[in-house]
Parts: sequence; structure tokens; C-alpha cells
Amino acid sequence: MSLYKRGSVYWTYVYQDGIRHAKSTGTLGIARKIDQQFKEELALGSLGRRVPEPDMPFGKLAALFLAEASPKAWHFDRLKPLLPYFHETPIGHIQKPLVLRYRAHRHAQKQVSDTTINRDLECLRHLLFWAVDEGYLAAAPLRRMPLVRERRKPRRMVSVGEELRLLAAAAPHLRAIIIAALDTGMRRGELLGERWDHIDFDRGLLSVTHSKTAEGEAREIPLTGRLHDLLVASAQPHGLVFTFKGKPIRAIKTAWKAAIRRADIRYFRFHDLRHAFATRLMELGVSQEVRKALMGHSDGEDVHSIYVHVEMPVKREAIRKLEAWHQAQIQKHQEGATHCGWQQPR
Repeated sequence: MSLYKRGSVYWTYVYQDGIRHAKSTGTLGIARKIDQQFKEELALGSLGRRVPEPDMPFGKLAALFLAEASPKAWHFDRLKPLLPYFHETPIGHIQKPLVLRYRAHRHAQKQVSDTTINRDLECLRHLLFWAVDEGYLAAAPLRRMPLVRERRKPRRMVSVGEELRLLAAAAPHLRAIIIAALDTGMRRGELLGERWDHIDFDRGLLSVTHSKTAEGEAREIPLTGRLHDLLVASAQPHGLVFTFKGKPIRAIKTAWKAAIRRADIRYFRFHDLRHAFATRLMELGVSQEVRKALMGHSDGEDVHSIYVHVEMPVKREAIRKLEAWHQAQIQKHQEGATHCGWQQPR
């Protein structure tokens, strides 16, 4: 036995590689548990494995995650409300009751939806899963924590009339990004990471090079006429496609809100341009398989069942339909027709 009583306190002594390691414990029952845990921790260390640190403050874990885990923009956004609340909390103490108190705190602090808080908690859970993978925690404390059921809201549908007003009001660098989003269905991050090297002007194709998912980077999207002309006019031999004064664009939130305000249209998110692309294709009868292939959706299926078997001529036909529809809608709008855009499917 490696437990020894000194006064009223038990101590555990463990010898490893000729070195004595000592640790103070408490009563005999607690001391035995600590003794076993202490031996296991030393054994893990001798094997080169990280010893769990459940007492690590969440703020330190967040700093490690941001430095080592290639965080996304949404991690930074969600950590803004999470850090003030959990900063000093040991990561091993972040359990369901504390999360429920956080939800109540967020509701009391300002008017936010359960959907917004769910996104916060998804980020929190993601960091704790990462802590398990890295050995800072032995098990994920929020693994089985259910999120509050979200109310489904009708998606904002962007009409061609609103599109024209937005393009007229947008700054030049943002206008190009908006057109690309509407004509390719690409995500904001994909657009801001797109490079000239992956645009084939001879074939009229754009290859996605910086996708949210690994599968999404395998796709090619045919260019519409207006996007082709726009890119040709500013083509460069290399570098990023969309820049501001020659520098990479990190965020478009300010420019986006300013354009919406100047256009005097009801607010919608930049991501709704991607929904507009998908809805327009759906209204034109383009199959779900082709829409997924163009937009980089997999729904957990085998990658090759989606991307390889959708032939390029089928993709080109889908984009041709979209372009013809758009030109017809522009003409209607210019002629003063009362309905300029597609109707939401019933």
C-alpha cells in the first residue's frame, strides 16, 4: 500500500523511474480513490498521453482551441457570449444544470431566440468534444444534452426586384460577391476564399477551393454569362478573386448592412442569397441531386454518389435554365410588370 498517514492527513507516495511522487489526500476512503487516480495519471504521463485536466478554466480551453484547432468564424462569434459566463468555470464542471442557468441568463440579458442560444451551446459542446479528443477531459459532459426545439420560420425569398435594388446600392467589391452568390449558390466563406487559379474561363467553370465541408471542395460550377463577364473584366494571374483594395476580405457584415439600408428593402441575410439560388433552381424543375451537386450538399451520403454521377452537361443545363429565367425576369421588371420574381412554392 502506498498510503501513509501523517497527522490526520493521508499521503500517497508513488515511485516511478526511481523518482518519488507525493500527493496529499484526505480521509482514508477519499485517499484510496485519489491514490488510484494519482497512479493512473502518472502512468498516462509515462506513456506520453496527456493527463486530463478537468479543473482547467474554460477560458484557457478556449484559448488553446483558438490557437490549435483551426477555428472557424462562427467559433469566434459564439465565444463572445460564452466566455464572459464560463470563463472561470472548470471544464469538468460544465454540466446540464449550469447550461440551463446559462440559457436563462441569456434570455434575461437581452431578447434572443432559442435558436441563437442553441448555436451558442453547439459551440460550447464542440469545444468540450475537442477537449476530450485532446485528452483534457476523460468524457464529454454535454454529449447527451438535448437542445431546445426550434420553431421553424419561413425563409426569406429574394425577388429579382430586390436583387436589382441591392446591386445598385452595394459597394463595387460587395456587388461582385452578391452576383457570384446568386449565380453559384456558394457560401460566403467559399466565395471569400476562391482563387483565380481555379477558374477556367475557356470552359466557363469555377472550382470551389475553400469549402465548409471537404466534399464541397470537389465540385465544379458552370459560370453564368454575367458572372463570366464580371470575372473576365477583373481577372488576375493568381491570388484571391474577391478583394478590397487588393487585400483579402475578412468580413462583409458592415458593407452588407449598409447596402440593405441604401437599397431600402426589408433586411435579409447574405446566406439567403444561397437559398435564392436553390429555390430558383427548384422552381425551374432542376432535380434535387443536381442542386446538391452544385451547392456542395451531401446529407451524410457517400460523396461519390452525389458529385461523380452528376455529369457536367446536366449542370450546364441547370445553369442555362437559371440564366434564361433571370433574363426574362429582368425584362419583366424593366417593363414595369407587377410581379418580378418567383413565387414561394405552396
